[in-house]
Amino acid sequence: MTAPARTLLVEDDPTVAVVHRGFVESHPRFVVVGEARSGAHALRLAAALRPDLVLLDLHLPDIGGLDVLRRMRLLPGEPIDVVATTAVRELDSVRQAMAGGVVAYLVKPFTSAALRDRLDEVWQRREDLRRARDMLDQDEVDTLLAGPRPGTTAPPKGLSGRSRTLVQEALARLCGPADADASAAEVADAVGMSRVSARRYLEHLVGEGRAQVAPRYGATGRPENRYRPV
Repeated sequence: MTAPARTLLVEDDPTVAVVHRGFVESHPRFVVVGEARSGAHALRLAAALRPDLVLLDLHLPDIGGLDVLRRMRLLPGEPIDVVATTAVRELDSVRQAMAGGVVAYLVKPFTSAALRDRLDEVWQRREDLRRARDMLDQDEVDTLLAGPRPGTTAPPKGLSGRSRTLVQEALARLCGPADADASAAEVADAVGMSRVSARRYLEHLVGEGRAQVAPRYGATGRPENRYRPV
């Protein structure tokens, strides 16, 4: 299993930092490995901890967050994903953050669900990069540059992006490289949700073109829908 993405929080307000830590650690694919209250501290921790992701406030008491972003890009090693988490909403700041390579920009105050959706996108992008070949064709380059995969839509009301990702990952594990298939009940057991909920997420993945469904007839003659990833 892929290790959780190691996350550094950069937030000068301790109360807000506690809230954001709780948001991050409620996601099963991310873990907080450090917190910084200033830009200088953020750069020291980024160099020492080499996190996979930084949640970066742009209002810091010493160095501006955009400057921290630029300096972070000069650190040796693999590039660090950065999500801006800030009350700054001026167009110029947003444009500079985009030019600096942020993978998402969240305006405070934001909800746990909003951050979870961005974390899902970060995780999917990291998985796409991990699975990519050394040499890419144009379609594969376009997919990586586009971020979240084309055709991904928001789940219907009552379904969450995080659970959709967990269902999709469980389906891929159950089916494996042998092109097998799995039932909603099997996926439900793997994820830890009800069969009805798993079936709703699976049908949503079918609608997105990320899964296929076909009935299988058992000894009783009653069909059971079986799913496989596309």
